[in-house]
Order: sequence, then structure tokens, then C-alpha cells
Amino acid sequence: MAEVAYYTKEGLENLKNELHQLKTTGRTNISKAIAEARDKGDLSENAEYDAAKEAQGLHEAKISKMGEMLANARLLDESKLDASKVLALSIVKIKNVKNGAVMSYQLVSENEADLKSGKISVASPIAKGLLGKKVGETIEITVPAGNMEFEIMEISR
Repeated sequence: MAEVAYYTKEGLENLKNELHQLKTTGRTNISKAIAEARDKGDLSENAEYDAAKEAQGLHEAKISKMGEMLANARLLDESKLDASKVLALSIVKIKNVKNGAVMSYQLVSENEADLKSGKISVASPIAKGLLGKKVGETIEITVPAGNMEFEIMEISR
């Protein structure tokens, strides 16, 4: 059984749009590539045809996987979440106690994680260490580089 994943409204819409694109434009492009390769003659020795068929199989597997992800996706209602402690979808401002660096992250599902936009997965070591904590708490989190100490400065939605 697949694991339930929680999404923001934006993340769920992105997942639906990507799946729709794969089912429409993606399938059309694959079928055109197969038809072009088939038109080139003998299929038994046609590497282009074999590659197009393999691409089709990979494409269909991706559609299947994304369909399963969508079936197990749940939209989180942010208005019902407790803002006094760190939960999924919380935006957390933390300070590295050792060097004073201040960072802000939003805790999102693994599929929505994007470090460049400040979104980290709730399954990441830092997010796991932050979950359930409150403003003012200092926590020690074990990351691949070793132990790091953070102070929670602010929690918002």
C-alpha cells in the first residue's frame, strides 16, 4: 500500500497538471516517434523503433506512478493546523547557534521539496528534528555533516 502524502494546494495542482501533460502531449509525442521509426522499414533491425518503444514503456510507468501519487495525495487545510508548533507546511525561521546564520524553510511533502525556493521535505533530518517543536526551543539535529544546534525563532503559515 502506498504512503499518503500531504500537499499544498499549489503542489497538488502542479501534480495534476504534470500528469495531464504526460497523458496528452507526452503520449502524442511518443506515438509520433514510434510511427516515424516504424515507417523506416524492417522492425527487427530498427534500433530507433526499439528505443521509441522503450521510451513509451518508461513514459507509461511514469504516468502510472504519478497516478498512484495523486490517488494517495491529501490536501492539507492550513487553517486547521496549530501555529504554535512546527508541523507540515509550517514556515520555520531557525538560527544556527554555532555560526548565527538565520534560515527560513517551509516543511512540505517529499514531492514538493525544492531547496532553492526554501521548501524542505518533512522526511529530511532537519525537518524531522523541527517537527513538534515551539518558538524559543533549541534543538540538536544530526545531519550528514554531524550534529548541528538550531534555535527556533519564528513559526508561521
